[in-house]
Amino acid sequence: MTSPLRILLVEDEPLIAMMLEDFLEVLDRQVAGSADNVASALDLVAAGGFDAAILDVNLRGGEKSWPIADALAARGMPFLLATGGSGDSVAPQHRDRPVLQKPFTMDGVQKALDALG
Repeated sequence: MTSPLRILLVEDEPLIAMMLEDFLEVLDRQVAGSADNVASALDLVAAGGFDAAILDVNLRGGEKSWPIADALAARGMPFLLATGGSGDSVAPQHRDRPVLQKPFTMDGVQKALDALG
C-alpha cells in the first residue's frame, strides 16, 4: 500500500494548521478537509473523501479528539495523533496509533504518513 495522499487535518491552532498544510503540499499530499473542533471533524469523517487523518489530541475549550479517533477507527481509517505531551496523554484504546510529536518537522510528518501506508 502507498502512503496516504488525501489528509484530513484536525488542528485548533491556525498557525500550526497552516504549517501542516504547507508541509503536506510540499510532500505532494492534499488537504482533504480541515476542522478545529470535534463536531466539525465528525461531520468531515462522515462525509469521507480522505485517506488518513492527523488529529491534534488537545483541542480548544478542553476538547479531546477521542470521539474523532473512535469514529476513524470504526471505519478502519488510518490516523496519526499529534501531541506535544507524553504518551500518557493518549487514550488507552489509541496507544497503538502512531504519534506525531510537536513541534512538527517536515521530515517527521513524512515519516509518520509513510508509516501509515
